Amino acid sequence: MLIGLWIRDVVLIEALDLSIGPGLTVLTGETGAGKSIILDALGLAVGARAEAGLVRRGAGQAASSAVFAPAPTHPVWDLLEEKGLSYARDEDLVLRRTLAADGRSRAFVNDQATGVGVLKEVGETLLEVHGQHETVGLLDARTHRGLLDAFGGLDAQAQAVAGRWRGWRQARETVETLRAEMARADAETEELTVRLAELNRLDPREGEETELAEERAILGSSEKALADISSAREIFDGLSTRVAGAVRALSRAHERALLAGAAESGSAVKRLTDASAALDRVLIEAGEAEAAVDAAAEAFDFEPDRLEKAEERLFDLRGLARKLRVSVEELPTLRARFAERLRAVESSGDALKAAETGLAAIRQGYLAEAERLSAARAASAARLAEAVMAELGPLKLDKARFRVSVATLAEDKAGPSGLDRVTFEIATNPGSPFGDLGAIASGGELARFALALKAALAGRASGAQPLMIFDEVDQGVGGAVADAVGLRLKRLAADAQVLVVTHSPQVAARAEAHWRIAKVGEGERVRTSVEVLRDTEREEEIARMLAGAEITDAARAAARALIKA
Repeated sequence: MLIGLWIRDVVLIEALDLSIGPGLTVLTGETGAGKSIILDALGLAVGARAEAGLVRRGAGQAASSAVFAPAPTHPVWDLLEEKGLSYARDEDLVLRRTLAADGRSRAFVNDQATGVGVLKEVGETLLEVHGQHETVGLLDARTHRGLLDAFGGLDAQAQAVAGRWRGWRQARETVETLRAEMARADAETEELTVRLAELNRLDPREGEETELAEERAILGSSEKALADISSAREIFDGLSTRVAGAVRALSRAHERALLAGAAESGSAVKRLTDASAALDRVLIEAGEAEAAVDAAAEAFDFEPDRLEKAEERLFDLRGLARKLRVSVEELPTLRARFAERLRAVESSGDALKAAETGLAAIRQGYLAEAERLSAARAASAARLAEAVMAELGPLKLDKARFRVSVATLAEDKAGPSGLDRVTFEIATNPGSPFGDLGAIASGGELARFALALKAALAGRASGAQPLMIFDEVDQGVGGAVADAVGLRLKRLAADAQVLVVTHSPQVAARAEAHWRIAKVGEGERVRTSVEVLRDTEREEEIARMLAGAEITDAARAAARALIKA
């Protein structure tokens, strides 16, 4: 709902602040008083096309702000979210625009600078304009399907179709993804098989590179140590032989001394005995040392080609790692990943078949639901056409014929809204072909037709209703037709906010709020003013509209009767 309009320096308006209530608000006044300026200022605020001529003479820029109070569930909030604009659903929404004298303009939503195109999109969700020069919303065939669904109470069915569509789209995307993966898998399967065979042949183990590097270092050192031990062993072999020879030589010397008559206790024999004992000890120690050297050699014993094998293994691991552009430590993980990928390739065919089967079932479900919705729309289209036709006669459009075309789309044109293209069509005269609503040449007729359609839809639309503006919808009609216009506007305003520019007293009498637009001042100081009328003032204004320049008591009585009707 529009709750306020703030206008500065727009044509003849210097400064104007308006508060707007619910229901039906009418704007009356003499021709040229500036009623259309109010609508132009509102259009400026909501992104309508604007020219520099809107800027009041002598002013640097025009400015207009429209303050709305949308319901928390109003679709405008989702649009703001989509456009990246900040908002609070429990606060007012302010649309503002400035227009410089050179034609440049700036647009704001809640004081956030934005493009005029975005401002217009936001504005179109909040209001509709039906008038002499333009009709916003109704002529856009994209709105017709939603209006038909609202009239027929088909919103739940439409939402079910939209849900089926989303499921179908997701299933299609899944199948397309699996097919793309299959195509990529076929191309990489051969390479994966070769790479996995290399990894399986090499059979890398976690931490193996570190173990092999350590083993190679140890084996390299061990080989040198073993060579040194072998040298020591050779030295011990010669030493033992010489010591044994020395022992035998001393033994013979000992025997010869005894044969020569030397006493056992004599000095010479005793020394030979001590020398033999010492050599015996040397021989024993040499044997122990030799055994220790042999034990040391055994501790360093390994296969002759063990070092070569360790180096070859390490070389193979590092070579494959370089080839696959990973570290040696990653080879076991890569092997598992390749194996998993090959298993996935083998099972992807089954997954694709299952996804395709599911897709076919989901498609059938969507088409069945969409066809049921199409049948319901066709039935609702006939009822809506009948309801609109019933409204046309009283509005002096009795020669016109209206129909709702529900055309079935090809499956490749299907969407979340179903299989239907819905368009409102009209034939303005008997015998003339049906065409789109733009075929209605007269702006007044188009505005009355919009009123007839809105009247037929009154109370049927779902969600928050936009502000509806009718600019001289009663143009060219009077009497019973004007009264029919007023009655329908009143009925329409029961569930929506309606703003009407009118010259008809029958229309003005139906209003909850009445604004009188007038020019004040003289010469270059002329400006437009807006007066919110009270009950007695309303009666006087309607009497003026009935009688003209001279207001009579009869006109006042007629005005009171219209207001009470």
